[in-house]
Amino acid sequence: MIKFDNQIKDPINTKLYTLDNGLKVFLSRNINEPRIHTNIAVCVGSKHDPKGLTGLAHCVEHMLFKGTTLYGTTNYSEEKKLLKKIEILYDKHRLLSSIDIKKKNKIWQKINDISLDAAKLAIPNEYDKMLSAIGAKNTNAYTSFERTVYINDIPSNQLEKWIKLESDRFRFPVFRLFSTELESIYEEKNRSLDSDSNKLFESLFEGLFPKHQYGQQTILGSIEDLKNPSLNELYKFFKKYYVPNNMAICLSGDLNYDKTFNLINQYWGDLKRKKLPSFNVIDEKPILKPVKNTVFGPQFERLYLAFRLDGANTYDSLMIYMVDMILSNTCAGLIDLNLNQKQKLIEAGSFPYVLKDYSVHTIYARAKKNQSLNNVKTLLLEQINEIKKGNFDDWLLDAIVLDFKLNQIKKYEDNSGLVSDFVDAFTLGISWKDYGNQIKRIESIKKKDVIDFVNSKYKDNYVVVHKKYKDEKKSTSVFTKHVSSFCINPNIQSLYFNSLISEKVKNINPVFLNFNKDLTHDFVGKIPLVYKKNIDNKRFILSYVYDVGKDDDKNLPFALDYFMLLGTKNVSLKEKAQFLYKLGCEINVKCLADKVEIKLSGLSNNFQSSVLFLEQLLTNIIEDEDVLSNLKLNTLKKRSDDKLDKEVILWKAMVNYAKYGSNSSFTNVLTNNELKNIKSKELITSLRKLIKYNHKIYYYGPEKSHIISAKLREIHDTSDNFLSFRKRKIFKEKNIKDKIVYFVDYNMKQAEVIVLSRGFKFNISKQPLIKLHNEYFSEGMNSIIFQDLRESKALAYSVYASFLLPERIDNFHYFVSYLGTQNDKLSEALSSIYSLLDNMPCFEKKLENSKEAVKQKIRSERITRFSLIKHYEKLNKLNINYDIRRDIYSSIDQIDMFDLQKFHKLNISNKNRSILVLGSLENIDLNILKRYGRIEHLSLKKIFGY
Repeated sequence: MIKFDNQIKDPINTKLYTLDNGLKVFLSRNINEPRIHTNIAVCVGSKHDPKGLTGLAHCVEHMLFKGTTLYGTTNYSEEKKLLKKIEILYDKHRLLSSIDIKKKNKIWQKINDISLDAAKLAIPNEYDKMLSAIGAKNTNAYTSFERTVYINDIPSNQLEKWIKLESDRFRFPVFRLFSTELESIYEEKNRSLDSDSNKLFESLFEGLFPKHQYGQQTILGSIEDLKNPSLNELYKFFKKYYVPNNMAICLSGDLNYDKTFNLINQYWGDLKRKKLPSFNVIDEKPILKPVKNTVFGPQFERLYLAFRLDGANTYDSLMIYMVDMILSNTCAGLIDLNLNQKQKLIEAGSFPYVLKDYSVHTIYARAKKNQSLNNVKTLLLEQINEIKKGNFDDWLLDAIVLDFKLNQIKKYEDNSGLVSDFVDAFTLGISWKDYGNQIKRIESIKKKDVIDFVNSKYKDNYVVVHKKYKDEKKSTSVFTKHVSSFCINPNIQSLYFNSLISEKVKNINPVFLNFNKDLTHDFVGKIPLVYKKNIDNKRFILSYVYDVGKDDDKNLPFALDYFMLLGTKNVSLKEKAQFLYKLGCEINVKCLADKVEIKLSGLSNNFQSSVLFLEQLLTNIIEDEDVLSNLKLNTLKKRSDDKLDKEVILWKAMVNYAKYGSNSSFTNVLTNNELKNIKSKELITSLRKLIKYNHKIYYYGPEKSHIISAKLREIHDTSDNFLSFRKRKIFKEKNIKDKIVYFVDYNMKQAEVIVLSRGFKFNISKQPLIKLHNEYFSEGMNSIIFQDLRESKALAYSVYASFLLPERIDNFHYFVSYLGTQNDKLSEALSSIYSLLDNMPCFEKKLENSKEAVKQKIRSERITRFSLIKHYEKLNKLNINYDIRRDIYSSIDQIDMFDLQKFHKLNISNKNRSILVLGSLENIDLNILKRYGRIEHLSLKKIFGY
């Protein structure tokens, strides 16, 4: 009998159903846009991997994108004969000893040969093609310790198609194209071995859980187990755990409760319930003394320290949230006040991680220059001792509850936030009623409860991991087998594909923005006010956007960092943080090349007092030499750390150097010497001058426009003598006149590569072509680039490209391709991506599917809330005063393959390109790179400017 839990009362009107077969269904209705965010959650993860087969749950997640007996194949009856042979060969390969290399290689060659024949009958990524065709986005999945979750975001009119498609996906899966997907999994493992954060996290859990699977089985699996996979074991694992009574469908969006449930019951109701294997929780012995581990890597030094507590549905799992916020809430926690604001550590904080069997509470920080990690540990532990002594204010507990409520409001503004909570409750085994009452239960916690809990649970029973800098040259990686590539023809579609896509649905009409109607344009004195009413809740955002940025005054970024650490004559820094936290408000500042944004957000009933407080801070800040001295030291240390960060090196420093050379907005910063010598007076002058510049005011909140305008006139300076820049500093983008390879040496197992070419200056008439080209050729799992390099050739785990929109009308478009690959695959990967860039394959059916995908997304997309104001601002910088999606939607059907090919040939094919390579000079053959241009070895000083 179908069960409907009508006892649940929550503000988002959740309805929870249980089908006869045990499948849970979580539904919530939100009509802000005609889309539905979907998660299918399975209570299985790495802790369920059998010994000797670690990584199995994660591997199943990958293989569930490969199709079924009904789709992903042109002839399953013939294909399955070959797939069975492959399955048997993998088991033979697995049974051989690792020293039987010749025998293993012989079997592998047979697997490779049969896989090539089987691939001729496969239709790769047909699942993704169907999702793209119905307008789905954000298609993804993830595996954790005890959950595997499959994610989509679909137009609401495509709900039945999605339910049917997913039902078949989990009913009749076929793990085809295994050898190429296995290569991608190897690549993912190798990326994790390059990650200092991953080393730190795994070492922490290994110390906390010397017996339990949380610490003894990594999510991606061990190298040895990954070398010896078994398709047979994958199918066994799937059949054991992917059963309806171990799964939940979680949806939030524009849905009808009864209709949605009936459709789920129609397509999923006949799946058979099965008895689940019991999981015996391994009891860990108490940690009696501190456990210290050390890991090494090329990134900056830092420390993680964690306590092991009881798991979900326990007193510990509730208290951990309150203790965590007393320690660090980014504003007025003990770590915030005593360590971050006093600049004793860099970016210290804490976070809870509640799992089913145990919970983990982690505190962390980066070290200052010449600061030992032991000193970092001491400072962090002192904050826990402060809680034990009761040295925190009584009002803090009430403020934390308010913070929880505000964060929930923000989280539930987005469908994905609510759905993630459905998944949490289900996979942790917490009833939705209890999950929804967590804040109410936290509200009942008293100060004495916290003190007693921390004294009882937080002793010398912790694990600490020191992440130290070491540029190790020798490192381990997964052996890769280099499978043979196979051809992909995107024009081939299964009967299932054609049947599903041809089913008629009621169209959703697109809704385009009218900036004169959807926004209110007013003035505060003579200052422009852009207003959008919040009709959903009591939250507000107020933003002052000044027409001056770091390109106009390179002191500004540092001055704003200084501002955030200053008080006034009457209000100390600590009092500032505490006052804002009591109000449930926060101040954020951002300094970009051409603007400064000072943003205040919080609850509307505290609008007046929080704005008045902000204005007092802006006009009455006082200098503090001790603060400035520490800020200088920490900023210099952060700069040094940035030079060890792969993401910053590649995507900021190298990309800007390729576009502009050594003189760019990125390098237009204070030199280290300038920073050391700058005076408080100069910084205060920059801040006082900042608020005298022309600016705009953005408001999103529940109060009426004229009321906001009137309130701001009373508080905000509305004089009409604001400053403006007559001539802004402009950095000229380089014309890429020749072919060049920029190389930065970095100790890593993979190479990370960006291929960049300059296009034309912003041209509004080209936007429909650009949108379609990105959908067809370069973005997403259904793109030609992804299909070729990952699906067909297994040359990269991560690969994508895009024809990028410039930020300003006088800037150029760029075509940017990225791939992360093994060093020994670099030659073939570059050859493949260049072949695609110079000769775009033409597939008519794929083009039609891409057109429909773009239209489906536009029909169901709604730009709302504060995002509407930011979208308006973005288009303004391009001199566009209307919704450009209107042009794309109306023009896209007129674009044919000739138009797309012409666009590609003119703007992408055979262009002079810059290749940006971040990798190990010791392990990369430079002769490969020389084929693509002159190699220029870049120093970090050259690309960072300091």
